[in-house]
Amino acid sequence: MGYAHVYAHAIMHRGRVPMEPVDFVPDWADRPRKAKFHPDAETFPLPAALPDAVARRPAAGFTLPLLSGLLRDSYGLTGRRLAVQANTDLAALPHYTHANWSRGTASGGGLYPVGVHWAAGPGGPLTPGLYHYAPHQHGLRRLLTGDVTGQVREALGPGAGAAAEGTQYLVLSVKYWQNAFKYNSFSFHAVSMDVGALVQTWRLWAARYGLRIDPVLWFDEERLARLLGVAPEEEGVFAVVPLVWEGGTAPGESVPVPGAVGAVDAAVRHRDVERSRQVLVFETLLRIHEATAGRAADRPAPGLLDRAAAFPPRGADPLPLPPPPAPPADTGRALRERRSSFGRFDASRPVAADRFAAALADCAATRYGTEAERPDGPPLTTLYAFVNHVEGIAPGAYAYDPAAHTLRLVKQGPPGPFLQRTYFLSNYNLEQAGAVLVPTVRTTAVLDTVGDRGYRLVGGTIGAVAQTFYTTAAAFGLGAGVALGFDNIAYIEELGLTGTDEAPLLIMLLGHERPRPADFRHEIA
Repeated sequence: MGYAHVYAHAIMHRGRVPMEPVDFVPDWADRPRKAKFHPDAETFPLPAALPDAVARRPAAGFTLPLLSGLLRDSYGLTGRRLAVQANTDLAALPHYTHANWSRGTASGGGLYPVGVHWAAGPGGPLTPGLYHYAPHQHGLRRLLTGDVTGQVREALGPGAGAAAEGTQYLVLSVKYWQNAFKYNSFSFHAVSMDVGALVQTWRLWAARYGLRIDPVLWFDEERLARLLGVAPEEEGVFAVVPLVWEGGTAPGESVPVPGAVGAVDAAVRHRDVERSRQVLVFETLLRIHEATAGRAADRPAPGLLDRAAAFPPRGADPLPLPPPPAPPADTGRALRERRSSFGRFDASRPVAADRFAAALADCAATRYGTEAERPDGPPLTTLYAFVNHVEGIAPGAYAYDPAAHTLRLVKQGPPGPFLQRTYFLSNYNLEQAGAVLVPTVRTTAVLDTVGDRGYRLVGGTIGAVAQTFYTTAAAFGLGAGVALGFDNIAYIEELGLTGTDEAPLLIMLLGHERPRPADFRHEIA
C-alpha cells in the first residue's frame, strides 16, 4: 500500500481528524501571484476569437485563433466579479488589488494554480519553441526557442497511442505554492481537481468543432520538469494534451531554427519570479507529490482500470426522470457566464425536473478521458442527489442510474438539516438549494489497480465532473456552487456506503438564485 492510500484516508477524515499543520494560518499579505511571472520573456498577444457563427463549424484541427479561444474561455480573464454574496472574501473584493476575475474554469478557492505551456513544433503558426500562457495578458510568453516536441514525445514513452505522434502539445503543471499558501497539506487534493476541471473545459469547448481533447497522465515527469526549468518538489507536471493542428507536419519533418536551442538537452532558462517573501514547505505535500510522480513505464494496461469501475446503482424502485432538454445557451456563452452562487440560492422557486435531469445526465456522462481509460469502458463515478426543492420529486437522498435515466431512493425525507449540519463553512445555506449532487469514486480501488499516480486520476475525474456541472447549470440559467468543506464520513453514513470503498469527494449545489442581484457591471464601469 503506497502513500497515496494514507493521503486519501487523511482527506476523507479531515472533517473529524484535522490534517497537519493544524494551527496553520495563511499569510494573506504575503500571498503569491495567481499566475507565474517571467519578467524577461517576450509576450506575444493572442488573436481575437472566432465569431460565434464560426464556432459551430467542424474544423480539421486547431488553428491559432481556435487555440486563443480555447485558452481565453478556460483560463483567461473574462470579467470582474463583484457582487453582494455570502463568501468570506467579500470585504476585500472592492479593493482592486484583491479583485476577483471570472474565468470559464472552476478552481478550488479561485486560486488557478495550473500553468499552461505550449510545446509548439513544426507546422504551426509560431516559431517552434516552448511558450507559457499568460492569462492576465491573454498572451504567450516565449520561454525557449527551438523544437522540443521530440523531448515531449520521448517523455510520453511507449503506450501513449496517438499522443506519441504529435507535434503540438499543451503541458499542464501546478506550482504548488499558489494553492498551498492557503490550503497547505490539503492543496494536492484541490489542485488535482483543478487540472481535471481545466481539461474538461477544453473538452467541452473543442467538441463544438469536432476536435478531441485526450490528456495523457503517465509520462517521465522529471524529464518534463527539467524542460520547464522547474524544481519537481515545487511544481508538478500533471498532464500532457496533444493537439491536432490544421495542416500540421508529422514528427521528424521539423526544420532546425537558426539560433535554436538544441533539442537534446533543451531547458527553459527564464524563471518564474515569486512574489511571496516566504515560501513554506509542507511535508505531506512533498510526500504525496513524490508518491504520484509518474513514469511512462508504469502506464496501466488498457482495460485494467475496469476493476475500479463504479458499482451498479442501488436503492428502491426506479423513479423515471424527464428527458433532458437542449440547453438554451451554447458552451462558449455558458463558460463566460459561469460563477459560484455563494449564498444566493432561493428555495421559493423549485428547480424544474428536466433541468435537474440534464445536470444529472451530463455529470454522469463525464469522463477524464485519459490513456488509462477505455472510451467505451465503465464509468469511475457514481452520482447521488440530495433533493430539497425539485418539481415532482419528493425530498430525499437518491442514487442516479444513468443507463435507465432514473432515480433510486436511498433515504426519504427532507435532507436540509443533515446537509447544513455537516457543512463547515458559512457561505451557503444548503437547504435553499434545489438539490445537492454528490459524485463518488472508489478511490482505494483505483489506487490498488493503477498505483499511487492514480490519485491524480481520481482528483481529475471529480474535477471534470464539477466543471461539467457548472457549465450545464450556467447553460440553463441556474445557480451553482461546488464545495469541499464538508464531513465526508457523514455522507458515507447517510448514503449507506459504510463498508464500501465509495468516497464522496465534493458536493455540487444546484438551484435558482434570488432575483435582482446586486452585481457590479465591470463592462460599463
